[in-house]
Parts: sequence; C-alpha cells; structure tokens
Amino acid sequence: MIRVGITGHSSLTPRTREMVRAALRTTLRPHVQHGLHGVTCLARGADQLFAHAVRDVGGSYEVVLPADDYRDAKVKPDDLPEFDTLVEYATTVHIMPFSTSGRAAYQAASAHILDTVDWLVAVWDGQPSDGAGGTGDTVAAARERGLPVTVVWPEGAARD
Repeated sequence: MIRVGITGHSSLTPRTREMVRAALRTTLRPHVQHGLHGVTCLARGADQLFAHAVRDVGGSYEVVLPADDYRDAKVKPDDLPEFDTLVEYATTVHIMPFSTSGRAAYQAASAHILDTVDWLVAVWDGQPSDGAGGTGDTVAAARERGLPVTVVWPEGAARD
C-alpha cells in the first residue's frame, strides 16, 4: 500500500478547483494498483479535492483533524454537508490533541501527515507561506525529510 498525503491552498477559484481535481486524479490513478491510501486534514480547497480524487480513482483515505473544535470552528455552514460526507467516507478519523484550532494545531496535523506517508502531493502555487505552517512550509518540511513531493498547479490555476 502506498500512503500519500496532501497539502495545499484552501482558496481556489471555481475554475481552478475543477482543474486541480482532474490533475489530482491523473496524478493518483497510476498508484491505485499499489493500494492507494490518502491522508488529509479535509480543509476547504485542496484537501477536500484530494479526498474526492482519491475516491474517484478507487483509493481510500483517512482524516487527520487538527483539533477537537475543527468542524464547529473552521468549517463554514455552507461547507458542512460536503465536509460531513467526506468524513463519513474516511476509513479512520484521527483528532490531534488540541482543543482549539490554530497555527499550532495545523502545524502538528501537517507534521503527523508527513510522519505517516510515503509521498506528499502539494496543490501549491510555489509562493512562500503567509504564516507558519502554510503550504510552502509543509513542502519544505517534506523535502527536508527526503519525502517525495509532487506539486500540482495546472497552468492557468489561481487562488481566490
């Protein structure tokens, strides 16, 4: 089984969301024959698109929630049905030992993902992080560990 993690931007334009989901399917599909298993925090944007793409190609995934309050504090009401459905499809849901969501919880969740995967996919525009624990920081941490990183950023992609 190959375990693949995700990091990526949460704010993507609607057109970019479609392009990223298709690019993720293309990236992941060749690995299904090896028992593809994704690991995601299910944040809005890249993480949720990744979960959908893993399912689209026949893989499974688990969820790492950064804190006890993540769903109630960070998932917008309009996004709750999709979030809840994706949690339902997860093989496992792991909640990091934080009561409240914040940078420390997000960094710990990202570190947990890097500790448990063979490969990282990054939906990343290549720009530095705007704060500790952002996509760029997670990519740098993966590379420092020697973890393979595949960057997915289709031509014409844009952030909100």
